[in-house]
Amino acid sequence: MENSGLNKVIFITGAESTGKSTLTGQLASHFNAVGVPEYARTYLETLNRHYNYSDVEAIAHRQIELIQENQQMPLVFFDTCLINLKVWFREVYQTVPIWLEDSIPQAGQGIYLICQPDLPWESDPLRENPHRREYLSEQYEEELKAAGFIYFRVFGIGEKRVQNAIEIVNRLIC
Repeated sequence: MENSGLNKVIFITGAESTGKSTLTGQLASHFNAVGVPEYARTYLETLNRHYNYSDVEAIAHRQIELIQENQQMPLVFFDTCLINLKVWFREVYQTVPIWLEDSIPQAGQGIYLICQPDLPWESDPLRENPHRREYLSEQYEEELKAAGFIYFRVFGIGEKRVQNAIEIVNRLIC
């Protein structure tokens, strides 16, 4: 696999219930690459209470560690990113930790695929924003623009969505 000079770290981002986890697994499988699951889900599923600020901090710290542990792989897909965590802090707590802001320029280096909220909402005990997906997608995109990161939108349902993402990744890595 040749590299056209772009980073081969690819973050899958987007609002809740936009197919990030599914797409991460599909892309990792298609490209025979590493797919790093969303740590927030793993963490939150072990809580027997509602999360708090300290929990989101722990999730963000571990997400940074996961990025550092995997960023040297030839090709790696991350289910979610630090931008998601930044927006989560801002939306729920009206503040973003300085250390997270400071980590984004380095640990956030990569290419971003934003899953558009064109899939039907699927209820899940960890999901909170069924009516804010468009708004949150716009927030992620604004943050990516502000950070100067390269990003692409992924649209479509089912196989169309996967093929859309595969075509984007092929253009990036070939």
